[in-house]
Amino acid sequence: MTTITTSPAGGAQRIAGPLPPRPRRFVRYLRETSLLVGRGLRTIPRVPERLSDVTIQPIMFTLLFLYVFGSAIHVPGSYQDYLLPGLLGQSVAFGVIGAGVATSTDFSSGVVDRFRSLPVIRMSVISAQVIGQIIEQILGIVIVAAVGLGLGWRPHLGGGRAVELVALMLLGLFAFTWVGVLAGMLIRSSDAMQGIGFAVMLPLSFLAGTFVPISGMKLVPRAIADWDPLSALVAAVRQVCQGTQSSGSLQLDHPVPAMVAWCLLIIAVCVPLALRRFRTASA
Repeated sequence: MTTITTSPAGGAQRIAGPLPPRPRRFVRYLRETSLLVGRGLRTIPRVPERLSDVTIQPIMFTLLFLYVFGSAIHVPGSYQDYLLPGLLGQSVAFGVIGAGVATSTDFSSGVVDRFRSLPVIRMSVISAQVIGQIIEQILGIVIVAAVGLGLGWRPHLGGGRAVELVALMLLGLFAFTWVGVLAGMLIRSSDAMQGIGFAVMLPLSFLAGTFVPISGMKLVPRAIADWDPLSALVAAVRQVCQGTQSSGSLQLDHPVPAMVAWCLLIIAVCVPLALRRFRTASA
């Protein structure tokens, strides 16, 4: 294939040589996804406050509960070893809020409409949103772990347990980020998304045994906590990090398989719904 341009004299001028071949769709998808992820990360220095939920908030939770409530809560061993795995699990689950707010902001501000006008693969837009949010949440988890280690947390992680912990955290991040992306496309106001997200996730986090043992709760909250998805997440992280065995419901007796099952169920439900919603919104 050759191209034809117009010369200054008005005549047509043939330029020899074929145009470069169009990349395959999968290659385009990978390249466009990486470019859109970079676009999202480059906005962070200009709007650093968007990282407050994965930087300031985890530090605040850690210090408040360790030094304000820690002296009044009695658990086997040190409270640091009980609290920090719970906060790691909470950080994974709170990815719902960050992903939801970012997605609703992009939809309400017209960013998605601008992407729609470009010759990009639509799937790369939503993939970049998920990957970018996972990267931001990983930053928050690293901060929680670093603060905890500095305050005396001592996890019992060998080589195999460390790999298992990383795999569980990544699976949880992937699942809960898709929940946030779907919620952000359904709730088109970032303020409403943040308010609803906290109203749902904060009580579930408190009921999940993040800060106090589930066994000490009253009958009704304990019944909810026994089957709270976040309870399986927190108990699984605590078991891998500290070797602590939880008990109560079936999912608390076997927290790691329960967490994996919850995450796979969330992915199976939320990913198709989010993709369908995105295609509908982009139509």
